[in-house]
Amino acid sequence: MASTLLVVLLATLWPTPLDQGYEGAVNRFMSVLYRSGVPLWFGYNKLEFTANIIMFVPIGFLVSLLLPQRIWWLAIIICPAFSVGIELTQATFLSARFATPLDVASNSIGALIGIAVAMILRSLVYQRDQLIISRALWERGIRP
Repeated sequence: MASTLLVVLLATLWPTPLDQGYEGAVNRFMSVLYRSGVPLWFGYNKLEFTANIIMFVPIGFLVSLLLPQRIWWLAIIICPAFSVGIELTQATFLSARFATPLDVASNSIGALIGIAVAMILRSLVYQRDQLIISRALWERGIRP
C-alpha cells in the first residue's frame, strides 16, 4: 500500500506536470495507439482521463481491503476525499499544476472500480470459505 500511495503522491504532487517536456514522446505514443486501432477521437485529454482512472484503481482496491469488512463502505468516502485533497494541494501550492473537477471525477471512478473489484473478491473468498467450513463439518459428521 505504501509504495502505491507513494507513486500516486509523486505523480500528482510533482511540482510540474509529468508530461511537461515530453510532448514528442506523448505524440509518438498516441500515434502508436492510433496505428493499433484506437479511434482518432481518443485524444490526449481522454488518455489523461483514462490514466487517472487507472492510477486510482489500486488505491480504491487497497483502501477497501485495509478497512474491516463491516466498514468497507468508508472507502467510498476516503478515496474521493483523498483525490479532492490532492487537487486542493495542487491548486494551493503547485502553480504549474492544474487542479480540475474532472481529475477528481476520474480519480473517483478509478477508486470505485478498485473498491468494486475488492468487494467482489471478498465475496468470492467468503463463499469459498463457507463451502470449505461446511465440507469440513460434514466430513466430521457435524451437522449445522
